[in-house]
Amino acid sequence: MMKTNTIKENINLEIKSDLGVNKKARILEFIFEKIFLICASVSIISIFVISFFIFLEGIPAILEIGLFDFVFGQKWQPSGDVFGIFPMIAGSLYVTFGAILIGVPIGIFTAIYIAKLANKHIAPILNMSIELLAGIPSVVYGFFGLMVIVPLIDKYLGGGGNSLLCAIIVLSIMILPTIIKISQDAIKAVPKSYEEGSLALGASKIQTIFKVIIPASKSGILTSIVLGIARAIGETMAVILVAGNTPLIPNSITSRVRTLTANIAIEMGYAYGLHQKALFATGVILFIFMMLLNLLLNFLTRKEGEY
Repeated sequence: MMKTNTIKENINLEIKSDLGVNKKARILEFIFEKIFLICASVSIISIFVISFFIFLEGIPAILEIGLFDFVFGQKWQPSGDVFGIFPMIAGSLYVTFGAILIGVPIGIFTAIYIAKLANKHIAPILNMSIELLAGIPSVVYGFFGLMVIVPLIDKYLGGGGNSLLCAIIVLSIMILPTIIKISQDAIKAVPKSYEEGSLALGASKIQTIFKVIIPASKSGILTSIVLGIARAIGETMAVILVAGNTPLIPNSITSRVRTLTANIAIEMGYAYGLHQKALFATGVILFIFMMLLNLLLNFLTRKEGEY
């Protein structure tokens, strides 16, 4: 009888102990859940506050100037209250397209080499170099372009060196870490069985890479490209240092060019009145463009995920 009571008491103590532990765990879980919710809310609220402020300041200028005249106007003369941002839109598109044209092939091929072809001694060195590239401030890229690339362009092509070509070269280097790292992760995420099955069927290593691995990692590679585009469009300081910053539509690769972000950064310090609001309106156009880019990324990744 005494043994039975002792066993019951031990069982009750264990149950109470378990209940106490479970209660503490539930309390901690509740606390951390609320902390995560607050962090997520701060992120969402920040986006809405920034968006609201930009649109609040920019929309009146667009309405006053006129949407068509503002977006497609080819003259930017704040002293005469003429605000057309089409040269800056064209400059941003030219610079971004050129950087992607150079940076995407180099980035993807580098990612393939590191993930599938490099030996165990070379791969860590390349990864370390890419991480160093990612950590270099944009102003250093711009300074390098100003001191090295600009004189070379001026020497061999003329035009002073500060040009669309220089901006393209600098940005193509800057977007490499983004494209390489994300593409590399996507390639490494492809199941090993895909590669083994292709090799077992008689395909070569290169055939397996281009016919099996790249199609299987297409979603991640597309993500890296879109993020590279976003990095190129959003870059400011490096472009200011090397592009020449002339608000005219470039007619050659050596023409001086001004981007949307550079336009805001250069003139916001002394702008006032309608001029200042026009710069906010430039931010609205840039914001809308980036939103469309994100929607395109979501659409492409979702579409690729369906196959």
